[in-house]
Amino acid sequence: MPQSKSMRIFRTLAGWLVVAFFFFPIFFWTSVAFRDAKDIFSWPPKFFEFEPTVRNFEQVFGISLGFGFGTQETVNPGGGNFYMAPRLWDSIVVASMSTVLAIMVATLAAYCLSRMQFRGRHEFVNWVLSTRMMPPVAVAIPMFFIFKQLNLLDTYLGLILVHGLMNLPLAVLLLKSFFDDIPAEIDESALLDGASRWTIFKRIVLPMAKGGIAASAVLCFIFSWTEFLFALTLTQTGIKTVPVVSSTFVTSIGTAWGNMAALGAAAIVPAFIVVLLVQRHLVRGLTMGSLKQ
Repeated sequence: MPQSKSMRIFRTLAGWLVVAFFFFPIFFWTSVAFRDAKDIFSWPPKFFEFEPTVRNFEQVFGISLGFGFGTQETVNPGGGNFYMAPRLWDSIVVASMSTVLAIMVATLAAYCLSRMQFRGRHEFVNWVLSTRMMPPVAVAIPMFFIFKQLNLLDTYLGLILVHGLMNLPLAVLLLKSFFDDIPAEIDESALLDGASRWTIFKRIVLPMAKGGIAASAVLCFIFSWTEFLFALTLTQTGIKTVPVVSSTFVTSIGTAWGNMAALGAAAIVPAFIVVLLVQRHLVRGLTMGSLKQ
């Protein structure tokens, strides 16, 4: 049924209103990163009428005016030296590698659960689902002692393994639903033509599920990027992720809101780049299964 002109205008305005509602916190938080302390706490709040400065970024990342890394500057308030460039790199390494680990294992597991028939299959799926219901704090302390015995505390490997295991159930369940949407008759036809299971998975099913894999990878990356509890428990001084070091801006003499906003604004960039890289597959993955025969 054709829509009237007024209805189209209303839908367009409603869409822009929703976009503005969700975009405003990001805009305001990013603008705080470019303000001095007096502009951050000004009342009424200034959204555009302030003199922008990059001092917060210089203090957080040790950037000189020539944009060279390697110096440390004293932050006031804050009570210490903040040099967060290595910490941002720690988050990038942990989130990227744990996502690769989770997706590699989950893709194979999800395909098996979707196509193979074996005893206990449904019970195994329910067990995978139940692991998402367990609060992380229930295993954080036992995992600390296990990792201490294995010398995995404060290491990339330890945190990558934990984040990979944390995201594995979600990735398995998501990818299984995507594989279920791919008709099994395609596999059966290929088997009749003499193709092996591995060939079918690699050359037929995997390319068809690229959208679902991209969507699962983005979710795994974001969950790892924002994870706090395990990163706080299993790291000490060697490596720190962005959520953990963000808490260091809250000190006994005040909170360095400008520095915290600068780090937060910079932390959005890697996640945005990941989404941008897989955008083409992401849209297809999020709509997979929306139309069923």
